[in-house]
Amino acid sequence: METVDNEVLQALSARKSVRVYTDEPVTEAERNAILQAAFQAPTAGNQQLYTILNITDPALKARLADLCDHQPFIAKAPLVLVFLADCRRWLQAYKAAGIEDVRTPGVGDLLLAMADTCIAAQNAVVAAESLGIGSCYIGDVIENAEQMREALHLPEHVVPACMLVFGRPTEQQKARRKPARFAKEAIVCENTYRDRTDAELRADFTTRAAAGGQQNYDFTTAIQAFCKRKYESDFSREMTRSAEVYLEEFRK
Repeated sequence: METVDNEVLQALSARKSVRVYTDEPVTEAERNAILQAAFQAPTAGNQQLYTILNITDPALKARLADLCDHQPFIAKAPLVLVFLADCRRWLQAYKAAGIEDVRTPGVGDLLLAMADTCIAAQNAVVAAESLGIGSCYIGDVIENAEQMREALHLPEHVVPACMLVFGRPTEQQKARRKPARFAKEAIVCENTYRDRTDAELRADFTTRAAAGGQQNYDFTTAIQAFCKRKYESDFSREMTRSAEVYLEEFRK
């Protein structure tokens, strides 16, 4: 199979989540570079349907760490950014321009803003990686909707999409093996969607486990355990409940 390679592709392949950081701060220049990279991300109609919160208050960091499934490393991160899907800025602009009876943002508007926001966040991740700064996505920022709204003073039609924490990785984190990914055949369909057969799914997961060094992988045991630990977990159910809270204002 013919392949191509360059420094950018190598960096994307090598990047992994980092949850333990050195005490070295992220400088103001580095933070600004990361933010500028986020602003340059693809965006629907050049609207930039997001707002980014730069969390500098230690007490707020600690509160976010607690609300996001009790993860103390969040509070210790040198740089914490919360990416908000913002369906409010343009609505306010329409009203400021004198447009009367402008429609209320709907679910479609939110989904578009969520896409915009996550694309910008990924640009920030790649920019940080180029500077030797590690990062970790925190999806739990969607949980605990009522408390999160209060903590971040979120108005109507503004929804947390993700949180990113940044810092320079420790030597242990640098040496830690990146989890293997699925092979192309497990992810890519040609033209139309196709369900994988049970046998293909078993092969997909077993192949990925072997690539990550797990030679004695038991599909049934592993998937049942993962389902219990993640998909059926209390925090997963809370995330779904909170998502419904946010969605409700877009269904009015």
